[in-house]
Amino acid sequence: MMVSQIKNDLKKLSNKEKAVVLMGFFKTAPGEYGEGDKFIGVTVPNTRIIAKKYQDISIDKTVELLKSEVHEHRLCALLILVVKYENGNQQEKKRIYHTYLKNSKYINNWDLVDLSAHKIVGEYILLEPKERKTLLKLASSQDLWERRISIVATFAFIKKQQFDETLKISKILLEDSHDLIHKAVGWMLRELGKKDQSIEENFLEEHHKIMPRTMLRYSIEKFSDKKRKYYMKK
Repeated sequence: MMVSQIKNDLKKLSNKEKAVVLMGFFKTAPGEYGEGDKFIGVTVPNTRIIAKKYQDISIDKTVELLKSEVHEHRLCALLILVVKYENGNQQEKKRIYHTYLKNSKYINNWDLVDLSAHKIVGEYILLEPKERKTLLKLASSQDLWERRISIVATFAFIKKQQFDETLKISKILLEDSHDLIHKAVGWMLRELGKKDQSIEENFLEEHHKIMPRTMLRYSIEKFSDKKRKYYMKK
């Protein structure tokens, strides 16, 4: 009943016109990265409200919601898991972390990854360093979204002034063929640079000539005009 109530609450906040816009924005047409994804047109702030309302739902029921074909249902499930993780004890955090990874096939668009990966996967691996090998495994995955999870998860490390994992995963993904990985790596390098630009520049000096252009542009977005021009020259 709880899952049905969540779906009904989201339906009340849905908007058909917005759903059409979102389907285009998240590339749901045949052959695109979000092919077949279904939207009902609920904003992220409204989805957060519902997630907070139902944060006490069980993890099993949250996974049931995560398996929905509707994008906003899956997002709501992930936002619930984030809240549960933040409020949970060590054992609960461990279960949520493993549940997240076990069900990664349902975390299948960039917003779903970006709003959850660093807050669950990244935060847990910070607590359990032996799990750092998981980032390497995800970075080498054939699945686009698992690769994006690997780099976005390192945002948690960046916030703690720990940069090795971001640099390591970025290096693994340098030759990735997908634009969404280029953007994610560039984003994380940019965030790293906000904390310590010299470390980012050391990485760029070594790799900027082989980096995909989108990745490079994202990574140097906050640099001065002079430095941006320098790095964009190959």
